[in-house]
Amino acid sequence: MTLSATPFVPVEVPDLVDVIEAELTRAIVEGRLRPGARVVEAETARQMGVSRAPVREAARRMERQGLLVAKPRHGFFVREITVKEIDDLYGVRLALEECAVAGACARIDAAGIARLQAQIDLMCAETLGLTPPQRIQLDLQFHLMLCELSDNERLLRLFATIETEVRMIIALLDNHYQDPLFVAKAHQPILDAIIAQDEAAARAQMREHITSAWHHVRDLFTSQHPQPFRENEPS
Repeated sequence: MTLSATPFVPVEVPDLVDVIEAELTRAIVEGRLRPGARVVEAETARQMGVSRAPVREAARRMERQGLLVAKPRHGFFVREITVKEIDDLYGVRLALEECAVAGACARIDAAGIARLQAQIDLMCAETLGLTPPQRIQLDLQFHLMLCELSDNERLLRLFATIETEVRMIIALLDNHYQDPLFVAKAHQPILDAIIAQDEAAARAQMREHITSAWHHVRDLFTSQHPQPFRENEPS
């Protein structure tokens, strides 16, 4: 019996830079790497059991995403957040998600409704037993699903881009977010309006939902992270 010239199938190895990037991002959104913290390439590489080169490339990617900032001769640091950045981010998020619910109202089917309802049911059933990062992830998965169901690929890409920043900001609040079961249940009126294909109601429900979160995050952030006073700054 003769062996085939190619007896083995290719083995797919995960992109090392992708893996390192994912781990660093997780550390940031879970609050283990705080704003202003330095990402020490040598120590990160040692802890992950890799060389410094892929750590540096992952950091460069994260700099382009706005999660890290590079300081000449000092390396990479976790980006520090300001109140203005929170306002900018949530303003963009509000616009994106109003667009998402409008698209969902026009295109959603029974399978899409079932997916969204299952996600709300999961949040309500599991939220009290989850860690804050796990609750945030479940919550944002619902909003990501809405973007998917809007059938707008550019909208989906834009939301995926800001999702990590939203998680990062909420992680800064030292786990003192809103009542988790209340937040989970607050998604139901959005879905009910989508089921009724009432675009105006769906937009209004989403606007109320995001605006409430925006104000809560902003107020809590300013109480925990006082901003330095600048003369001539508008009140």
